[in-house]
Amino acid sequence: PTIVVDVMPKAELLDPQGKAVSGAFAGWVEGFSQVRIGKRFELTGDGEVTDELLAEARRVAEDV
Repeated sequence: PTIVVDVMPKAELLDPQGKAVSGAFAGWVEGFSQVRIGKRFELTGDGEVTDELLAEARRVAEDV
């Protein structure tokens, strides 16, 4: 099984990549005021998805 973890920067942190993309979108894409860039992790488990495995995935997501 694969667990997907999407990680976004905390709101109080600057996001220079998001700001650059937002600038590139100006005049091309309308209706959005902000872009934030995150990361995606795919964690492949060694067996069944258990409550313990999900708890470990949540711990990883919070730490990252």
